Amino acid sequence: MTRRGLVAELACRARDAAPARAACAALVAWLCAATTLPAAAQDSIPDWHVAQPERPSVATHAYVLAPGVVEVEAGLSALRPAGGAETDLPFVAKFGPAPRTQLEVQWGWTHRRGSPIVAPPGVTTEADGPIDVAFALKVRVLENAPVLANFSVQPALKLPSGSADTVAGTGTGTTDVGLLLISSRSYGRFSLDLNAGETWRSGAGTAAPRTATLLTASGGADLGRGWAFGLELFDYPGTSGPAGASPQIGLTIGPTHALRKWVVIDAGVVVNVSGLPANSLYAGVTWNVGRIPGWPDEH
Repeated sequence: MTRRGLVAELACRARDAAPARAACAALVAWLCAATTLPAAAQDSIPDWHVAQPERPSVATHAYVLAPGVVEVEAGLSALRPAGGAETDLPFVAKFGPAPRTQLEVQWGWTHRRGSPIVAPPGVTTEADGPIDVAFALKVRVLENAPVLANFSVQPALKLPSGSADTVAGTGTGTTDVGLLLISSRSYGRFSLDLNAGETWRSGAGTAAPRTATLLTASGGADLGRGWAFGLELFDYPGTSGPAGASPQIGLTIGPTHALRKWVVIDAGVVVNVSGLPANSLYAGVTWNVGRIPGWPDEH
């Protein structure tokens, strides 16, 4: 490549990365500003039989289920990247084993046609099967604290249970260890959840980057009569190595509705701001199943 061609390519890449850099800067500024705002005098811990959805956003909240309570989440998402299609069925089962703690099992099913993310150009493939299973433990560390408000940490472990085929696989073939920091606060009818996380993966980095970062800011508004509206900006900064990728930034927008206090449905769209394969649609439900009879409560 000539020097002039190289300069032109670098300039093109810089223009393509500009929206991602701007969105990252906006997200960091939002995170910094939000932590300086005063939270409500006392953020109430939800009633044990009220559903606490963590879907559909990438972010989660700092609250945990009461001891003995079981809750499940299930959903559907669909996207149509150029030359392919993908449908995902995520599933999460949650359980409160003790005060201030919550166990989660995350699993799901995926179907991809055209393998738009990893297949070579012009190659049509299909992938169909279970994704990697993950286990997470959320621990609530602080309540109504200065700056961090309601603060939890969530270590996680993902196992290579899905297919590890490099073209038509449904998993990464790696064992992942992650740590997520979560801060939640409320302002009357409004709520804000801030997340920052890091993931470390096994392997040589050929199937998935050895490390990955996540930053999110998710806001919600209680509209009354069981309705609420959520808006979330999430960012996966760029990664390096053989499987490295450019930054991925998206915006999740959509309403939720509580059919009963223990059942909440959601639907909406994930907008590609930069780097995602395509916009996507989603829908799902969260069901607070109830408390296991005889399980010790918080007292």
